[in-house]
Amino acid sequence: MVEIGDRPILWHIMKHYAQAGFTEFVVALGYKGDDIKRFFVDTLSLSGSLTVRTGEATVDRHEQDRDAWTVHLVDTGADTGTGGRVARLAPWLGDEPFMLTYGDGVSDVDLRALLAFHRTAGRLATVTAVRPPARFGGLAFGEDRTVTFTEKPQIGEGWINGGFMVIEPDVLASIPADSTSLEADVLERLSHRGQLMGFAHEGFWQPMDTLRDVRYLRALWAARTAPWVTWD
Repeated sequence: MVEIGDRPILWHIMKHYAQAGFTEFVVALGYKGDDIKRFFVDTLSLSGSLTVRTGEATVDRHEQDRDAWTVHLVDTGADTGTGGRVARLAPWLGDEPFMLTYGDGVSDVDLRALLAFHRTAGRLATVTAVRPPARFGGLAFGEDRTVTFTEKPQIGEGWINGGFMVIEPDVLASIPADSTSLEADVLERLSHRGQLMGFAHEGFWQPMDTLRDVRYLRALWAARTAPWVTWD
């Protein structure tokens, strides 16, 4: 698992959801799923102060400050497609709209506003539309052809799917196979039917797709200037 500080990116995303009042999570596990299980089990077992009595083989826990979450860790197969993974979670999701994210990007998106927008729109799914981050700084020309460097945190035009979504449970029944792609099959089909809405987010959003992304997010975290930290 890629970490920011001493915590995996998944933890950062879950902290953001929990700050908005969403504290029950269903995590679709695939590649390195055991690492994610181990993180949560170790966090539960090792957080706070401990008293170990070796002769009695007992461990007493003290002063534990743990996040009050319910986390379902569900094996969904190593080679399952993104749509197939979501479909396999159906028994855990109930009959209400559920929030969905990929777990590979952080944002300060207002999750309550996203959910309210989805409910008002009355469609089957809503995606958060974000501006893609700029990969390079820019150059600005002066009148005499001198140049100055410009650093733009985000591209000024165009939108992409930022990965923070709300989906109605009826969508799960339309996912036919494990190999189904959430993006190319499910969301595209909903778009063609006029059932996909976009919630525009102009604030911070950053994926963790490259080593450059990892270094950037870690630097923000280390400097205590991480915009996605919406919790106390």
